[in-house]
Amino acid sequence: MDDRHFMNMALDLAVKGQGLTSPNPMVGAVVVKDGQVVGTGYHEAAGKAHAEVNALEDAGRLARGADLYVTLEPCNHTGRTPPCTRRILAAGIRRVIAAMKDPNPGVAGGGAEFLKQQGVEVTLGVGEDRARKLNEAFIKYVRTGCPFVIAKCAATLDGRIATRTGDSRWVTGPAARQFVHRLRHAVDAIMVGINTVRSDDPSLTTRLDSGQGRDAVRVVLDTHLSISPQARILRQRSAAQTIVVVGGVPAATKKAAVEKTGARVIAVELKNNLIDMQALMERLGALELTSLLIEGGSRVLASAFAAAVVDKVLFFYAPKILGGDDGVPICSGPGPERMSACVAVTDVSVQRFENDVLIEGYVEKS
Repeated sequence: MDDRHFMNMALDLAVKGQGLTSPNPMVGAVVVKDGQVVGTGYHEAAGKAHAEVNALEDAGRLARGADLYVTLEPCNHTGRTPPCTRRILAAGIRRVIAAMKDPNPGVAGGGAEFLKQQGVEVTLGVGEDRARKLNEAFIKYVRTGCPFVIAKCAATLDGRIATRTGDSRWVTGPAARQFVHRLRHAVDAIMVGINTVRSDDPSLTTRLDSGQGRDAVRVVLDTHLSISPQARILRQRSAAQTIVVVGGVPAATKKAAVEKTGARVIAVELKNNLIDMQALMERLGALELTSLLIEGGSRVLASAFAAAVVDKVLFFYAPKILGGDDGVPICSGPGPERMSACVAVTDVSVQRFENDVLIEGYVEKS
């Protein structure tokens, strides 16, 4: 079996940490000796042992003289845990195969170089494409300090996310909605605008068929702090916090009423009378939120695209036609005058969820 086979095993292990490791990356590791797997492990949660350590402990004495497959370059610095490179040397690993370098500009290449200096053979780049996609949020966060932003919508074939009355239940079917709940489990935060809160009164919790799942931090854009303290989003029995983002300094009585529910109110400067999206991303990044799912509504999506903060799009289309021009569009407000000024999407892929179609792609950065 070749290196790619064992690296795919390590990548499969890494996925087990989805939704649990932030602000750390998802990492998997496999120890192989004489063509046989003798140890496996993955990073289970931030603050817990790294994947390499778990795999080496699983292998025990069989690690000496073995190969270590790991989805990210082993760390050579002390963070919440000691350097993995020292543990690799102590275990007697002869060869390390890593899918990609650590994307953190301050430490990239350091672990691989240290191991080479100590006589360990190091191979980089096996399974790199899959490894980079797995940790696309972590990569952006460590390079920019801002979360990786996903814009998601569910629309009819004629591009409407709700009827003129605001009714949007349900545009897509159960399979597509379960995918979204898995996505909620995976991201650090979910964001909606106050109009979505008023019209839908959403919970924005994670509800998987398995009954498991982690809630993401809920973020509401509410420039004038008009949210009702009775809103469902403020009344969840959830370990995840709700953050209400306002523009300027809110009235003390309103702020106190919202904070009494356990929510947090933060002020972000305005731009064109709307929350400054770039400034907000910096604030959310400072809170160690590495990924953000924008779920609506149309004004929030339009504002995010206009501010060029979106990295990835997930647009669901249901086989339905509203048949009028008075429904709620995916994005609302003025758009560009020419097609050449549209937001370009690249690396497009298509999936089906029963009769619904998901178009996934990445926003082309200039």
